[in-house]
Amino acid sequence: MRPDWDTYFMKIAHDVAARSTCDRAFVGTVLVREKRILTTGFNGSPAGQPHCEEIGHLMIEGHCVRTIHAEANAIIQAALHGVSTKGAHCYVTHFPCLQCVKMLINAGIVRIVYDNDYRIDPNALEFLRIAEVELVRVPGQEAPTTN
Repeated sequence: MRPDWDTYFMKIAHDVAARSTCDRAFVGTVLVREKRILTTGFNGSPAGQPHCEEIGHLMIEGHCVRTIHAEANAIIQAALHGVSTKGAHCYVTHFPCLQCVKMLINAGIVRIVYDNDYRIDPNALEFLRIAEVELVRVPGQEAPTTN
């Protein structure tokens, strides 16, 4: 059976997550407007820097700070290549952290579709509500997550 658009783009987000280089969570993001992929992102180190899978995690207060989150990387790719994200939808394998939620709001994202209820922050939910960003969970595609 042919998948609906949300399922289709979420499957792509899971494929993008396979490129992640921090094994604490394999996260993938796809930014889409008008059913066209704008950019993708996965969690990994800045360009030219060593990755967690090569030299280990850089942990500060329970978080690996060696990597850039998938959502941020997708936004950065858009900026790097001059692609507007205004009015786009974000497909992401894991519920975005508060910092990524704020970036997605400022990037003009109008809809977030996610799969995994990983660490849902009530403040992030409130920011999305105030910004009137639609939030949709498409369950059933979850990839394994480690902490």
